Amino acid sequence: MSSQPLRTAVIIGSTRAGRFAPTVSRWFVGQAAARDDMTIDVVDLAEARLPETLGAAGVTVPEVAAVTARLAAADAFVVVTPEYNHSYPAALKSAIDWHYAEWRAKPVGFVSYGGQAGGLRAVEHLRQVFAELHAVTIRDTVSFHGAWNQFDDEGEPVDPDSCNAAAKVLLDQLAWWALALSEARAKRPYQA
Repeated sequence: MSSQPLRTAVIIGSTRAGRFAPTVSRWFVGQAAARDDMTIDVVDLAEARLPETLGAAGVTVPEVAAVTARLAAADAFVVVTPEYNHSYPAALKSAIDWHYAEWRAKPVGFVSYGGQAGGLRAVEHLRQVFAELHAVTIRDTVSFHGAWNQFDDEGEPVDPDSCNAAAKVLLDQLAWWALALSEARAKRPYQA
């Protein structure tokens, strides 16, 4: 096993005013940061300010370049996403589409939240997109159904045992895949 911690980018997919994303993300980042085998880089798309219009190939946009470097450095990703209209936010799709090679042969986990479906429809759409980008999605997710009732006024989960256990499963699987894929890329660069 590598002695270097796995570099994990946690991508906050919501940019909506009044978003619930900071609550869910803060909890998840706390779970991930408590591990010895990972270092965490939070990529908040609301702060990244990526352009909505995709540029031509080879065109460098400073906001995109800053995010690109962070994604390229990551060994693994966790996307924190709400569900908007049975799918994921436009800002997240834009962030994904601005990049290609950065996702390749790396694992992606999901933490979702929303109403009755808990954001799981967004996750299922994202799985298809990441498969096209040659990324490996982690089967187990963390999902908050009726998310606004799942956290107290201090932003702590009302049922921490359940969601902490789900986060551990996701992070354990993410670490396994990140290490396996990192070693594979080092031995034989991935061609897409």
